[in-house]
Amino acid sequence: MKELVEVIAKALVDHPDEVVVTEKENGRSVIIELHVAPADMGKVIGKQGRIAKAIRSVVKAASSKDNKHVDVEIV
Repeated sequence: MKELVEVIAKALVDHPDEVVVTEKENGRSVIIELHVAPADMGKVIGKQGRIAKAIRSVVKAASSKDNKHVDVEIV
């Protein structure tokens, strides 16, 4: 999942070298933290959070095969 979020984020931002994705696992739940440059924050979130919701939806669909709950946090 970490790689999926990283690929999506790097495609959206102007500074792909500043994208950092970390993954924390707690049993069946996984928290993926996405760090981007402050100038790129709006591009990752989108108007009314549409891009962020889309990223979360894609990750949720991809994680359903593993029977894990994955949460994406944009920091």
